Amino acid sequence: MLITLCYLYLWARWGPRSAALVRSTVRRLHRSRCSFTFCARQPHPEERVCLRVGGKVFCTGEAQFLDDLNRWSVLLISPFIYPEKLLTAEHIAFVTESISAQTENVQKGPDSSKEIVKWSDFCSPLAYKPGEPFKLIAEASVDNFSSLGIAFLEDRLQMDNGMVPHRIVSVYLQESALKELAQEAPSVKEQSADMDAVTPAGKSGLGGGEEEKSKLEEGREHEDEVTSPCDKEPGAGEHHHLHLSSCHECLQLENSTIESVKFASAENIPELPDDCSSKLEEKEDECLEKGIKRVNLAGKPPNILIYLGSETAKERFEQVKSVLRECIDAESYTIYQLQQEQVLKDPWIENSLLLVIATEEPIPEGSHKQFMKFLSKGGKILGFSSSFTFGGVQIKRKNKLRKAVHELVVSKKDSPEVKLNLLVSGCVFEQGMKEDASRVKTLSRLNNADKDTVIVHLTYGSSGGEAVLSQAHLELDSNSMDVQTEEDFNLLKMSNSKRYEVLKEILTSLGLRCELSEIPVLAPIFLLSPDEEIHLAFLKWLEGNVDAEGLRASSKVSLKFVSSCESKVEVTPSLMPVVTEMGSFSSEHFSLKTYQEHLQTKKLGKILLFTEVTTTTMDLLDGLMFELPEEMGLIAVAVRQTQGKGRGGNVWLSPVGCALSTLHISIPLHSNLGQRIPFIQHLVSLAVVEAVRSIPGYEDIELRVKWPNDIYYSDLMKLGGVLVNSTLVETTFHILIGFGFNVNNSNPTICINDLIAKFNKEEGTELKPLSADCLIARTVTVLERLIEIFQEKGPNGVLPQYYKYWIHSGKQVRLRGEEGPLAWIVGIDDYGYLQVHEEGKGVESVHPDGNSFDMLRNLIVPKH
Repeated sequence: MLITLCYLYLWARWGPRSAALVRSTVRRLHRSRCSFTFCARQPHPEERVCLRVGGKVFCTGEAQFLDDLNRWSVLLISPFIYPEKLLTAEHIAFVTESISAQTENVQKGPDSSKEIVKWSDFCSPLAYKPGEPFKLIAEASVDNFSSLGIAFLEDRLQMDNGMVPHRIVSVYLQESALKELAQEAPSVKEQSADMDAVTPAGKSGLGGGEEEKSKLEEGREHEDEVTSPCDKEPGAGEHHHLHLSSCHECLQLENSTIESVKFASAENIPELPDDCSSKLEEKEDECLEKGIKRVNLAGKPPNILIYLGSETAKERFEQVKSVLRECIDAESYTIYQLQQEQVLKDPWIENSLLLVIATEEPIPEGSHKQFMKFLSKGGKILGFSSSFTFGGVQIKRKNKLRKAVHELVVSKKDSPEVKLNLLVSGCVFEQGMKEDASRVKTLSRLNNADKDTVIVHLTYGSSGGEAVLSQAHLELDSNSMDVQTEEDFNLLKMSNSKRYEVLKEILTSLGLRCELSEIPVLAPIFLLSPDEEIHLAFLKWLEGNVDAEGLRASSKVSLKFVSSCESKVEVTPSLMPVVTEMGSFSSEHFSLKTYQEHLQTKKLGKILLFTEVTTTTMDLLDGLMFELPEEMGLIAVAVRQTQGKGRGGNVWLSPVGCALSTLHISIPLHSNLGQRIPFIQHLVSLAVVEAVRSIPGYEDIELRVKWPNDIYYSDLMKLGGVLVNSTLVETTFHILIGFGFNVNNSNPTICINDLIAKFNKEEGTELKPLSADCLIARTVTVLERLIEIFQEKGPNGVLPQYYKYWIHSGKQVRLRGEEGPLAWIVGIDDYGYLQVHEEGKGVESVHPDGNSFDMLRNLIVPKH
């Protein structure tokens, strides 16, 4: 009944949009233990029909379990041969049945007039069962499974072995059967015979022929998955549309998050060997010893090559490599530089998935032929402002565009166009009339009078070769030496998250996996203190405040105090071990010595709970703060959070490089600050800014405060925020202050060290970058001083400094909506509320708990 209601709802909402209906149904119901079937037959009575397209149907039914795998043959790239790595909950396992094209009354293949979807580009094959029909088990993400189903319904699905897909059905795999299958992997001889028996004449088969058998993906024996755009809609049109994962403005401030961008080390990068075959052969021999034959459905090993022409500057290679590693699943691919002298040597063509051409130099004729050969064998090319082109597309130089920031328009289906600002090379694309125009699709144009084309998608050959060529610098950010003005710097920074979004979508469309990394594993907590006497006093207090097992229970997170890391205590979201021995502590992300040098407080921040990864620092102090002596000021610091909290229930995703901490303070009810608790968030925001701008030489770094609780770069973009939770116990407020701000994570928006680098470039200074441990300690130090001043002098003691750094002075805003009345911002009242003057009504206070200041539209609006 529930499922039926879901269908009715989906039909009412989506109507005839079949692709959207399929996606929505699978997304909503894939955890409900039902089965999804796409087939070219009448459904069984127990199946519920969701959609009919021509003679094909999409239906759901009871869960189908696959528990007998004895007659299936495992593929080498399959996780089946590694039973400890079974399917994840967010992936769907399914069986695809295909039949020979010669069978009577069977369509001979996908409709060539439509955009073809290749089966292996959207899933990871696991095992096969020869015969008629020929069956393949595979796994795919929820959206990729939907994409396969949509392509099947619309006659656009192409099987790798030349057969015609007849049925796709999701299944549940029994773990015991998977392990049994892994133990009974077939021999090379058996699998070769099976594959030869079902491969139609003239087709490459699943293995792609003997030449294909000699190639093995380096380092991805059981995790080779090539993913398509997560929400790529079917159908062709005048333009090739990119479906971006976010359709709203990335800087909607109260809903914004600090997105996690994965960084990879640039050290010890191996050079691309002249002959890639040696390591591959070693892995092939290793597999032969196991009696397993490699069958490579994905087609290419996970090597990414960067070609810079005759350029030998390591800085340029590292620049391009860095941006790629921030977009792709860095654990799944290796990145090498392709030297010019290596281009004419064949092994790289057979052993690479993607070639990135990032040079404006003319491409030598011999190199161009090699690049085209790479495409003809199913290779993918990404051009960053390069002179490489083919297929009738020509490059036209426009010097007035060179090294300038311009607005691009990226087309999207069923939603408004996406606009972003990027540096442009000074060239645009023009299409000739000689070649097949259907192989060239426009991805993006400049938003100028000529509507110049700057990003195109081209296909080549019959093996899946394709290229995306861009004359916009997708690889460059605002720190590029080509950025000439502060206006350009600001435009690029504000478009940075969209730049990554577009680049990730392009890479995904070229077959790379750009999915988010797995949630990091929770780590133990270390009990630290910059003051040895206070550390010993805390341990003495603990003796009488934990149970016999060293446990301090709490409704949020219970802490189990242990003497060393050797104690075998599992780290869970509800129970975390705390190592009390400071001598065993070390971290590449946090220096206790640096923290100690910069913490100059009487009470605050003296007892530190540090962890590399936690759920949220806001929960770590809950079980300690009410009973701990006041002089032992508690603070929790983390490198990463998996469930960070923001104001109003927002999620705060926390990457490495962000300063993350929660501080406990006690405020007497009958005190200046105790009577004005909302002021605390303003004091903390001010403390973060002062922590930086009070350092000699750093006074002019453009770091500012935004009412009520944000830290900003100028008035342009957010780089930090504050969250305050208070509990009144008798006559004392116990307050947890969570604050996080970007220190060294440039992407996707901006960080403090970006501002320092920008200042150095403009002023010719050499200010050093700052670290999170330093700034956390300085913030706590400044906050303690601000609290003392406030308690003594009230709001007037701190407001002059607050107004010095805030971004609202003299601003005119509209209240409650875009058509609301105009008002001038006056300041902050005695309780921390924003004061605005509306003509004819006088001064009005706006409470921070119920309202939000929308910088994009210059509005003060109710917060729902």
